[in-house]
Amino acid sequence: MTWLRRLYDWVLHWAETPHGATALFALAFTESMFFPVPPDVLLIALALGNRNKALWFALICSVASLLGGMAGYALGHFLWLAGDGFTPVAHFFFNHIPGFDPALYHRLGEQFEAWGFVIIFTAGFTPIPYKVFTISAGAFDVSFPLFVLASAVSRTARFLLVAGLIWRFGAPIRAFIDRYFNLLAIAFTALLIGGFVLVKYVL
Repeated sequence: MTWLRRLYDWVLHWAETPHGATALFALAFTESMFFPVPPDVLLIALALGNRNKALWFALICSVASLLGGMAGYALGHFLWLAGDGFTPVAHFFFNHIPGFDPALYHRLGEQFEAWGFVIIFTAGFTPIPYKVFTISAGAFDVSFPLFVLASAVSRTARFLLVAGLIWRFGAPIRAFIDRYFNLLAIAFTALLIGGFVLVKYVL
């Protein structure tokens, strides 16, 4: 999509300005609710530009993403439903977030009930759109402390891992992150979920 490529390039250009850290905070915050470009893009560029601050950038990204997730939770909790139906706010998100529709929303309700912490952690750590889960968690009245804990652990782990790799290895690791990071994140989460399944159904 041409518009998405332009948006991607616009995000990246902030790494070349004095306002890169502020832009990273804003990007991570809004991505947790609606923005389509993940903050990893700008985090990687900033960390490569100043490796000594890589972990600091990861902390900024983590805090902003968590706060954005909490705002998304509040949006879902207070503005998603009206009576027996969806509000105009909900319909706006259904129409503008790819793949997010009422059917997925209702399936997420079942997943929250069955998995709780694990499903939120999965959304926060893997390439799955985190914003879909922040809003839905609020709408389904998922335990707020549980949501905050799972989000804080997963988002911090994801961004610290990205920044830590760059801090340790520098530019050569960028190709590895671009190519394999999401696959590794999915594999790690699959192992985590497998552990929960083992505990729940086997032990």
